[in-house]
Amino acid sequence: MPNSHSAAAVELGRRIRAARHELGISLEDLGELSSINWTTIGKIERGVSSPTVESLIRIATALEIDPGAFVTGLTADHYGEREHQLTARDLIRARLGKRS
Repeated sequence: MPNSHSAAAVELGRRIRAARHELGISLEDLGELSSINWTTIGKIERGVSSPTVESLIRIATALEIDPGAFVTGLTADHYGEREHQLTARDLIRARLGKRS
């Protein structure tokens, strides 16, 4: 079995699968409703692949769920180690501090 893309991809896929199961529809059904190949959706659900924004919106629309519900609570930290933990606010503060 292929490795997962990231912890975020695994959680996102879990959320999509749960929503699909709650409605009682198959991967094939969701593929048809979202105009995305059902095998691609299977990869997303297993966390092997991360969906594009377009795919996420198509899936959410087919499931009648706000796309934001799938990504709520996920952060960059869910994608593995980052080179730094800085944010835009940190960068701006640092630049303003250098001018003083």
